[in-house]
Amino acid sequence: MSRAPRAALLAVLTLILGMLVAVPARAELQHPRQAFLRSSVGGLFLHWGMRTSPQHTSCSAWEAAVTGGGWNPNYWVQEAKKLHTQYIVLATFHSRLGYARPYPSAVPGSCRTSRDLLGELIDAADAQGVKVIHYMTDDPQWWNEGLGSGQSWLNSAAYSSYKGRNVDLHTRDGFGEFSYDQFVEQLTRYPKLAGFWIDNDNAYWERNGLYERIRRERPDMTLSNNNEDTPIMDMISNEQKTGMTPSYDYPQAVYTAAPRLIEADFKLPTSGPWWYGGSDQAVDYKLTLGRLITNAGSSVKALMAETPMKAGRMPPAQESFNNFASTYLAAIWESLSGTEGGGYMYGGLDPGFWNNGAHGVTTISKTNPNLHYIHVINRPSGSTLSLRDNGYKISSVVNLRSGAPVSFTQANGTLTLSGVSTWDQYDTVFKVVSAGREGIHTGVTLSASASAGGHPAADAGDGDYLTYWDATSAGTVSLRFDLGSQRPVRYIGINQREDSTTYPAANSARINGYRVYVSNDGSNWGSPVKTGNLPNHRGVQFIDIPPTTARHVRLEKTGSHGIARLRVDEAWIGGAYPGGGVEPPENRYEAENATISQGAVENNHAGYSGTGFVNGDNLAGPYVEWTVNAAQAGNATLTFGFANGTTSGRPMDITVNGAQAADEFAFDPTGAWTNWTTRTLTVPLNAGSNTVRATATTAGGGPNLDYLDVEAASGPSPTDFQAEDAVISQGVVESNHAGFTGTGFVNYDNLVGSHVEFTVNAASAGPATLTLRFANGTTAGRPMDITVNGAQAADELAFDPTGAWTTWTTRTLTVQLNAGANTIRATATTAGGGPNLDRISLG
Repeated sequence: MSRAPRAALLAVLTLILGMLVAVPARAELQHPRQAFLRSSVGGLFLHWGMRTSPQHTSCSAWEAAVTGGGWNPNYWVQEAKKLHTQYIVLATFHSRLGYARPYPSAVPGSCRTSRDLLGELIDAADAQGVKVIHYMTDDPQWWNEGLGSGQSWLNSAAYSSYKGRNVDLHTRDGFGEFSYDQFVEQLTRYPKLAGFWIDNDNAYWERNGLYERIRRERPDMTLSNNNEDTPIMDMISNEQKTGMTPSYDYPQAVYTAAPRLIEADFKLPTSGPWWYGGSDQAVDYKLTLGRLITNAGSSVKALMAETPMKAGRMPPAQESFNNFASTYLAAIWESLSGTEGGGYMYGGLDPGFWNNGAHGVTTISKTNPNLHYIHVINRPSGSTLSLRDNGYKISSVVNLRSGAPVSFTQANGTLTLSGVSTWDQYDTVFKVVSAGREGIHTGVTLSASASAGGHPAADAGDGDYLTYWDATSAGTVSLRFDLGSQRPVRYIGINQREDSTTYPAANSARINGYRVYVSNDGSNWGSPVKTGNLPNHRGVQFIDIPPTTARHVRLEKTGSHGIARLRVDEAWIGGAYPGGGVEPPENRYEAENATISQGAVENNHAGYSGTGFVNGDNLAGPYVEWTVNAAQAGNATLTFGFANGTTSGRPMDITVNGAQAADEFAFDPTGAWTNWTTRTLTVPLNAGSNTVRATATTAGGGPNLDYLDVEAASGPSPTDFQAEDAVISQGVVESNHAGFTGTGFVNYDNLVGSHVEFTVNAASAGPATLTLRFANGTTAGRPMDITVNGAQAADELAFDPTGAWTTWTTRTLTVQLNAGANTIRATATTAGGGPNLDRISLG
């Protein structure tokens, strides 16, 4: 497919001769002739000619075999339609297929058929709304391939006679002149021919203004070039890119920014040549469908190459795939046709690498900016999918195939779909409806520490993806946002220009290391509020920062993936997340902002608060230590947000200001790493600064810690009532497990009905907060009925295992009290009895 290198001398001659003709004009980036390509999802690429197995060396014998075998252009059109493609590229005049012309050309020099096969295909395709593009090669180097010594597929003598002078078709200039004449012939012969697919440029064509002539004589024709982004062409094609992870994610190897028309051309057979070589090669369904879908998710056209046999029929494996694709794609076609790739210049949800091993792309309707599709090609390990919402407020999510509604939540910039029990083996598609974007600041002025001429920082904030900020190749460079006044700041969104590959990573030109600063005056920036690394991924990227209010924000690139060059299409500041989760509780302290010993901040399990969680190392001793503030000395409730996806507890010692508050405080399994829950503990705090440390005590380490909420007691201090002073039925007062308050605790007998009853006084009737302090050193819950003045206040209130009898925790509920004396009874409801009950508190 690729062309041979040009000799240095030829390049010099080209330059000199090029000065004698008009400089070629740049093709229009967008033009009406491109409409059919822009509306296409893909095409069918057909390599078919004299060297299709079994090879023919006689042009007439090949044509007879084609006709005698029943070649019918309608078959190719039907196969193209099964693949849901909108155009066919016919590669018969190919350097490795014998340079045949499938039509009765007036220009001698290589095989030309008597039957107008190309014309028949154009007419058959046109009748069914399919376009035909003709492949043209620049390359004569394979003139002898498959032939005996001295033989050639090219007839220089015949062409020289036609031209009236000697022309050697084995040279690039001679072949360039020969193929030039064919371009011109086809311009007039086939008014419905949609364009040319060129593999690749020939200096003769360039010197003699071939492309300009096509533009003049057939302004409706498109020009595509293989592996080279030639300015005058309408589209660049990218040939057979492999090696990326996942293997189907073709756009990783694309290096051209939209809205340039981009195509990916790849083989459906997993091995063998681009043409039929005599064997029925297998088709990898997931690889092929994945390539089609990921390309659509980047607004890249998928040109799928099949290998028709001599009489035109596809080999059985390819025909079977086409039959499968016909119905498979029909079920999800609305998510591909009439859409653009999501997460790029057209908006849409975040594509790429999601939670728990999930990967896919998103698409967005061309006509409805609130209609999105999520394509999950690699499913997550569980039943939950999480991806960034890109500022869209989500209204509904359904499974596109079944129409069934899908449960979802939205918080902190993340859309989470849950309860998905069935995943398609190739592409699970969710249809998502949004109610616009919100929380993105407007009226922002951008500036930069460095800019290339003609591409200032303002271009990264003008809402126009045809302009961009070029940060040059500076190793460290900053983009600054002036919000006009002090405003909330939660995240930075950025679309880096997609003019470099992510695979190979060495050719990427994207941000790696970064620092974020905020300032109220634009001069005093202080320390960074966030540092980190962006992944080497395509599409929109986000940097979440701790909630703050500022007028100025500075994003500083400190390192690059691949090369140091940086270009940014658009960047913006998010002041709030859509769909709730705008601001965390004022008393929340995120684990990722605490002091961490032997652990890492991660964000690969959805449902966390803030920007991530702490995954401690799997050993005893790792800890997370928060510094928290209390307005005054007194008791406070600590609430730990955590997840434990294992099947065993992961206890932690809790210390406050260096003193132990809970010994091996239980953090029991939550069922999955995406199932987040809380544990609470009441502790005394000093006025001002306090430290709260959670330290893993077993070889498994601690749970994933998300946050710590600190709720100081408000109003009068709660009144404590010791269990050992209450009325006890079928239980005893003991003091053999440390950590209790008062003089002991009540150990319930192990049977249903044992209870402890308190008599308390209330100054006035009304609701009160009842807190029961307990320990449960078993592995099973010990629920109790709570009654107040004989009326049930809680039915089988859970008192779950605390990990040890010396680990004390609390349960809280609201109850109604009468003015004056009241009775509160806690009665065991299972054969295991109740927990060890230390006291109750009313406040």
